[in-house]
Amino acid sequence: MQTTKASQTLVNAEGLIVGRMCSKVAKRLLNGEEVIVVNAEKAVFSGKKKSKVAESHLFLEVGAPARGPFHYRRPDRFLRKTVRGMVPFKQPKGKNAYKRLKVFMGVPVELKGQQMITFEDASSADLKGPHFTLGELAKEIGWRNRME
Repeated sequence: MQTTKASQTLVNAEGLIVGRMCSKVAKRLLNGEEVIVVNAEKAVFSGKKKSKVAESHLFLEVGAPARGPFHYRRPDRFLRKTVRGMVPFKQPKGKNAYKRLKVFMGVPVELKGQQMITFEDASSADLKGPHFTLGELAKEIGWRNRME
C-alpha cells in the first residue's frame, strides 16, 4: 500500500552493509518517501574480497556490451541497481518508487550540512569476519575512478 508521504530521507551509507541497507531503502521507497543515499563507495560487503570479486567477474561475462544486460561498475550505479532488485520495478508502483531514489558518491555540495540518518541494524561495526567496501570491489571489476 503506497502512502502519499512527500518526505525526503538522506541516508549516509558509510559503514553500512549493502544488502541490509538497500532493503531498508527499498521499503522506504515503496512507502512513498524520496531517498537520497550519499557515500555509496563507502558501503560495506561482508565476506572474503577474493570470492566476491570472482563472483562478480563471472557475472560480468553474461551478455554483450551492445545488447545488454548492462553491468555497472561505478559504486553509485551498483548500489542503485541493488535497490532496483528489491522493488517490483516492472510494475507501476515499483517504477515510481525507483524514480524517487538518488545515489551519490561522496556528499554533494547542496547536501552538505543536512541531517543524515544511518541504519543501526545495518551497521558493519558488529562484523567479526572479513569485509571490504563497495569502492574496493568497483576498482577490482573495472571502475576507473573518474567522475562523470
